[in-house]
Amino acid sequence: MSTVERAAELQGELAELRRALHREPELGLHLPRTQEKVLAALDGLPLEISTGRSLSSVTAVLRGAGGPGGAVLLRGDMDALPVQERTGAEFTSRTEGVMHACGHDLHTAGLVGAARLLCDRRERLGGDVVFMFQPGEEGFNGAGAMIDEGVLDAAGKPLDAAYSLHVTAGLLPGGVVTGRPGPMMSACDELRVTVSGQGGHGSAPHRAKDPVPAVCEMVTALQTFVTRSFDVFDPVVVSVGRLSAGTQSNIIPETAAFDATVRSFSARNRELLRTGLPALVKGIARAHGLDVEAEYAQMYPVTVNTPDETAFALDTARELFGPEQAVVTPNPISGSEDFSLVLEQVPGAILFIGATFPDRDPLTAPMNHAPSAAFDDTVLSRQAALLADLATRRLSATAG
Repeated sequence: MSTVERAAELQGELAELRRALHREPELGLHLPRTQEKVLAALDGLPLEISTGRSLSSVTAVLRGAGGPGGAVLLRGDMDALPVQERTGAEFTSRTEGVMHACGHDLHTAGLVGAARLLCDRRERLGGDVVFMFQPGEEGFNGAGAMIDEGVLDAAGKPLDAAYSLHVTAGLLPGGVVTGRPGPMMSACDELRVTVSGQGGHGSAPHRAKDPVPAVCEMVTALQTFVTRSFDVFDPVVVSVGRLSAGTQSNIIPETAAFDATVRSFSARNRELLRTGLPALVKGIARAHGLDVEAEYAQMYPVTVNTPDETAFALDTARELFGPEQAVVTPNPISGSEDFSLVLEQVPGAILFIGATFPDRDPLTAPMNHAPSAAFDDTVLSRQAALLADLATRRLSATAG
């Protein structure tokens, strides 16, 4: 039986697990109910299982019996988002204000499927596989925490490669796999700014020090800074997602603040942003005679796919699903991933796989992170098959 055929037999169980995870989403690094479901799904398999000390992670190691060989890591993230679900699905989230809007429930179930497939072929597996079930991808540095706790050393030998799959609710037709060598996803940083002045009556702004016009000027200046300081072919994105000031229309507030997300695709531009953005807002505040606190927090680096591993992964997808089912994406994606921290230390790749429903246009379907983002879980068997074959073939190549 082929990997695809065996994975198809698991489809029902994997969909059931995915929907159970979807009903009870959890945020951040501590996901006790999610961890419990993963451990139950892995129970009885010939795996060496450990759980995290500072987070609800699960690390499972499969020792191949087909020879000492090398080691490969497969990763699936498990956390949800603070989003109120509006999909209308029968298995909609039961947790108010929390939803698996990025598809991590599919990532988790797909990785469980890969573990099942690889355990079935353990006697022929020429090396070890590390399954990395990771909390806290959505801004909590869960990958970094798992690395600190030793996930990259779990096999007791150096890792030869690491792979991850990310589903999309739109963008790609269902089941289609895509990736690219080099920068695949952007670095993600945050700029947090608080401007302090002197409050007063709205009718007499000359007797106050109004921080609101300064903050408005800063928000506009950020966009000018981007277009006039960076090469359009090495793009940068700065978007203000939170802006707050005041309590009433006729009161000049003491403070005004905003937070911005900052995306870049090269180490050089990331460093220019780290130094340039705080300097920009400080200069504007100084011109207005105001005080400012500007905090620049570096979060996830650029996600860089190893060229050889990317080509290998896409070729594997083509062999499994057909030549038209795996394509090279021409441009990186401006979303960010803490799997980048794994790829800084281990050769590998993150690929995207379409989970768009067949009756939806991928170009107009609600995308990941939207309250109406819906994922077709029939793609789970493809996720499991691809992850399992990536590990099997990579270990065979290492042994050869």
